Amino acid sequence: MRARRRRKRPWGQRRSVDLRIFSQQRRASAGELKSKPGICVTRLFYDSSNIEGQYRGTSSTRKRHCGGTSRENLRPANTFRTSSDLSGDHGNLRLDFLADGGADFEHAITITGFGKFHYMLLTICGLIYMDTAIGVTILSFVLPAAQCDLEMDSSAKGWLTASPMLGMVIGSYIWGCLADTKGRKIVLIATLLMDGIVGILSSFVQYFWVFLLFRFFNGFAVTGAMGICFPYLGEFQPTKYRERCLCWMEMFWTVGVIVLPLIAWLIIPLNFMYVSNMFYFKTWNLFVALCALPSLMLGLWLFAFPESPKFLLECGETEAALEVFKWIYSQNTGADPDTYPVKCLQEKTKDKSTRSLKLHKRKDLKVLFAEIRDLTSALCKPPYLRNTVLACAIQFGLTSSYYTLMVWFPELFTRFEEFELVNPGETTSVCIVSALSNNATLVDPYGCDMTIAPSVYLHTVYIGLACIPGSIILPLFVHKLGAKFFLIVSLVVSGAVTVGFYYVVNSTQNLWLSCVFEALTSLGISLVYCVIVDMFPTNLRVMAAALSLTMGRLGALVGNLVFGYLIDLACVIPIVLFAAFLFACGFMSFLLPRTGKETLE
Repeated sequence: MRARRRRKRPWGQRRSVDLRIFSQQRRASAGELKSKPGICVTRLFYDSSNIEGQYRGTSSTRKRHCGGTSRENLRPANTFRTSSDLSGDHGNLRLDFLADGGADFEHAITITGFGKFHYMLLTICGLIYMDTAIGVTILSFVLPAAQCDLEMDSSAKGWLTASPMLGMVIGSYIWGCLADTKGRKIVLIATLLMDGIVGILSSFVQYFWVFLLFRFFNGFAVTGAMGICFPYLGEFQPTKYRERCLCWMEMFWTVGVIVLPLIAWLIIPLNFMYVSNMFYFKTWNLFVALCALPSLMLGLWLFAFPESPKFLLECGETEAALEVFKWIYSQNTGADPDTYPVKCLQEKTKDKSTRSLKLHKRKDLKVLFAEIRDLTSALCKPPYLRNTVLACAIQFGLTSSYYTLMVWFPELFTRFEEFELVNPGETTSVCIVSALSNNATLVDPYGCDMTIAPSVYLHTVYIGLACIPGSIILPLFVHKLGAKFFLIVSLVVSGAVTVGFYYVVNSTQNLWLSCVFEALTSLGISLVYCVIVDMFPTNLRVMAAALSLTMGRLGALVGNLVFGYLIDLACVIPIVLFAAFLFACGFMSFLLPRTGKETLE
C-alpha cells in the first residue's frame, strides 16, 4: 500500500504528538495501548513554548482511517478541560502526551484541575500545621500555670521547654527517612496519632520528670507532622499554584497562635480541680488534654486522603499514581474517574529509586539504617551539598531565635505585670524585669494558687493578630516577588527588632516589638519550608526538610537552655546572640536559588 505523505507542520516551533481517543468507556488496564477496532487517532499540535505547564494547541481537522472506519472532525483537543478551564483560569489548556505515549507528573496533575480536592487538602494540611503550632507553644501557658504543682524554678522551666526540642532533634531525622521510604501519608498519620495519645497521657502526670519525659515524646511526634505536611501538600500541586498554596500555610500557623491563648484563657482560670491523696487533676491538666485532641482527629481524617502521586511515581508505582490522579480529577470536576483523559503515565527509568522494589515490604533495622545512610550521603554530596548546608544553617539560626523567645514571651509578660503592680508608673527594661526572682515555686503543690493575669492571654492574642497581614500579603505576592525576597526581608527586619528588645522600658513597648518579631519570624519559618520543597528532588525532599528541621530543633534546644540560665543573670547576651543569628540567616538567604518557577523533580 502506498505510504501516506506526512503533512507539513504548519508552524516551525510546533510539534505534533498522537492523541489516542478510545471508544471503549472502561479499560481494564490504563497502561494498555493495543490497537482495537474503533480506536481512532487524531493529531494535536501544541506550542512548545509552554508557560507554567499550560499547553496551547489546536486540533487539525482531517479524515483518518482507524480499524477500517472513517471519521471526520474528530474530538478537538479542547474537549478535555479541567475544572479551572471551565472557570476561565486555564482556557488555553490542552492535553499533551509525551512522545513515548505517557504523561509526566506536571501534565497529569494539571489535567486534574484545581478545585475541591486541593481546597480540602490545603485545609487538612493547614490544620495539621496549626496543630503543630499549638503543640510547640503550649508550654508557654503550662509553665506559669503548673509551676507550683510541678515545683519548677527558672532552671526547671528551661529544661521543660528544652525537652520537646530534644525530641524534635531526634524525631525529625527518623520521621524524614521513614517518609522518604514508606510514604508521606502513612508516616504523617503515625505522627499525629502518636502526638495525640502521648499528649492525653501527659495530662494525667503528677511529677515533673515524668511530665518532662512525655513532653519529649510530644516533640518527637509533632516534628514529624511539621516536616512532612509541606512536602505532602506541595506534591499535589501544579507549578502555577504550588508556591502560593504552600504560603497559605502561614495563615493556619497564625490561627494556631491566636487560638492557643484563647483556649488557655477559657480553661486555665476555671474554678475546677480534682484532688485526692495520690492524684490531682487541675485546669492546666485539662488544657493539655484538650490541646491533644486535634492531633487524634486529624490523624483519623487523613485516612480519607491518598498517598502523594509524586512519591508513587518516584517509586515506580505508576498504576497507583494513575488511580490517585483519577480520584483527584473526579473530586475536582465531578466527572467519572474513568473519564480522566490521561491513560498512562511516564515511568521513571533513569536513576530510579530502589524503593520501588521495597515499598511494600517490611524492613528490619539494618535495612532501615542503610537507607538513612544512603539518603544522608546523597544530601551531603554535590549537587545538593550547597543547598543542604544553607537550609540547615538558616533553620538553626532562625528556629533557635523564634522558639526560644516565643516560649518565654508569656513569662516575660507575667514578670512585667508583677513589676508594674509593685512599682506603678515606673519604667524598667527586659533585663531588669527578667532578673526578678520567682518566689512562688516552693509552695505546697496542693495549696498553690498560681493565676495568670488576663493581660498575658490578651498580649499573646495580639501577637497572633499581628501575623495576619503578613499571612495574607505573602501568598498574594509571592508569585511576583518570590519566596526568597520575603525570606530575606523577614530575617533582616526581625534581627533589628531583636536588638530593639534591649531598649524596651515598659510592657507596651515590649508588646509592640513582640508582635513584630512573631509576625516576621513565623513568616520566615514557613518560607524556609516552601523553599525546601523546590530545592530538592522527590526522593530527597522530606529527608532534606527533616535534616534542616533537626538542625533547627538543635538550635531551639540550645537556645532554650542558654535562655533559661541567662535570662535571670545577663539577658543582654541572648539578645545579642539571637539578633546575630537572624542577621546571618538573612545574609545566607541571598545565596538560595530562586524557587517556584520550575516543575518538581
